[in-house]
Amino acid sequence: MKAMIFAAGLGTRLYPLTSDRPKALVEVAGRTLLQRAIERVRDAGYNDLVINIHHFGDQIISYLEANDNFGTAITISDEREGLLDTGGGILKAAEWLNGEEPFLVYNVDVLSNIDLSLFRKYHLERGGVATLVVRDRSTARYLAFDESMQLSGWKNIQTGQEILSGNKPICNLLAFSGIQLIEPRIFKLITETGSFPIIQLYLRLAANHPIYGYNDQSSLWMDLGKPDQITEAEKYLNVVK
Repeated sequence: MKAMIFAAGLGTRLYPLTSDRPKALVEVAGRTLLQRAIERVRDAGYNDLVINIHHFGDQIISYLEANDNFGTAITISDEREGLLDTGGGILKAAEWLNGEEPFLVYNVDVLSNIDLSLFRKYHLERGGVATLVVRDRSTARYLAFDESMQLSGWKNIQTGQEILSGNKPICNLLAFSGIQLIEPRIFKLITETGSFPIIQLYLRLAANHPIYGYNDQSSLWMDLGKPDQITEAEKYLNVVK
């Protein structure tokens, strides 16, 4: 099975930890974020991976070579000439992600114990173009879903900005967790070019195509985008060892 790990971010929120390395190579409890992400998806059966790179991208290439790709087949999607955001990054990697089965997309800076097999089963049963892992947690920006958990919009509760997709009612406001399953047929629906966020694409498509949310209630999910969050995660991981 195929998966893409987003590892091209600048890691500005993690500064100064990213002053001399990419975000993906920041360590938490003795292992890099990239190693943890690779092992997480590999252990769920995803062995054909695409990893995008940008900031200190050469370090990621050397790191993967030194560790024999952690027992997986890895293709590098090189964005060193310009960041493409999440949507543009997936579009650039289309030739490697295309096929007959859905591919997993996993942010390098999340720590989660979600059951990826159950998530895939949920996605396949519903037959949507994409399924996004979401949680009931506090954030400024929420994804909105109708009663069947189809994407119906987006809302920023701090600014009041709201984007609606079609005439679907809003029943649930949930936060995106940085994990998603996408059907390769999405590539035929993309009209955006260059750098663009994947959520922008989903909000456009949701008016006419099923985009689902998967309400994850597993015991662990952490954003590892800031130094204090790395510290918090280390404390947690050292306790559960």
